[in-house]
Amino acid sequence: MRFPLPFRIYGGQGKSTRRRPLVLYFAASAFGRTARRETDAPAAVAMAEAGALVVEADCASASRFAFPETLERGFEALKHLFAKRKCFANLRSPVLVAGDEAGGNLAASLALKARDALPGELAGQILLSPMLDPRMVTISFRQAEEIGLQQRWSEGWSHYLAQASDGQHPYAAPCLCTRLMGTAPAMVVTSDDDPLRDEALDYAKCLQAAGVCVKTSVLPQQLGWTSLYDGKDGEWHSRFSTDFSQFLEGLPA
Repeated sequence: MRFPLPFRIYGGQGKSTRRRPLVLYFAASAFGRTARRETDAPAAVAMAEAGALVVEADCASASRFAFPETLERGFEALKHLFAKRKCFANLRSPVLVAGDEAGGNLAASLALKARDALPGELAGQILLSPMLDPRMVTISFRQAEEIGLQQRWSEGWSHYLAQASDGQHPYAAPCLCTRLMGTAPAMVVTSDDDPLRDEALDYAKCLQAAGVCVKTSVLPQQLGWTSLYDGKDGEWHSRFSTDFSQFLEGLPA
C-alpha cells in the first residue's frame, strides 16, 4: 500500500465490519532524526488494544524534521488516510491524530491545520506529553535536567524552529495559538513526574476555555509514564488503554 511516509500498522489490516477508529500516530524523539525503530511503539500498541487501528507514520526518517516541512508531510499523510480510510479500516471510521513528545506537538499542530483546511473532518487528537512550548520555562520543566532530557529537548527545539520567526507560528508552537475554537476533541495525558506536565495541562485548559471537549489524564508517578520518552512500556500501559477506550466511546457518532 502506498503511503506518503514510512509507516507501520497496529491492530490488523483490511476492512472492518464495524466503525473502527483510525489513528495516525507519531512517535518522535525531540525533533531529531533517529535510527528506524525495530520494536513496536508502546503507546500505539495500547491504542490498538483499545480497539483502534493505528498507523504509525515515520516523519523523522523522511524529512529534516524541521518546520514547516515536517508538518506538511504529516498533513499529506493525514489527507491520505481520509481519502483511503476504506483501505485501512472502514469508510465510516473516525480519524484521529496522536503523538508523544515531539510527535505530540505534530499531532496538536495537525489538529489545528485540519480545523482550518478540513473543517469538521478530524474526530479527535491524542496528545501524550506533547512538546508544545519552545520557551521551556514551566516549573515542571526543571525536572527535565534530572532525567537527562533538558539538553535534548533544547537542541530539538533549536533544530525544529530553524527560523527565529517560526517559534511564533501557531502550527509550530500550539501553546501560543490564540484561536483554538473548533479544534477536534482532545485527550491529553501526562504524569505527576513529567517535565512536560505543565505545558500539557496549560494547553488542555486553553482548549477547554475555547469550548473544545477535553479529557485530561494525569498519571501517578509510580506508573512510570516517563519511560515513554525512551520508547519503553510500563505499568501505565493498561491505564492509558482504558482511558483511551473511554475517550473513543465519548466521541460523537
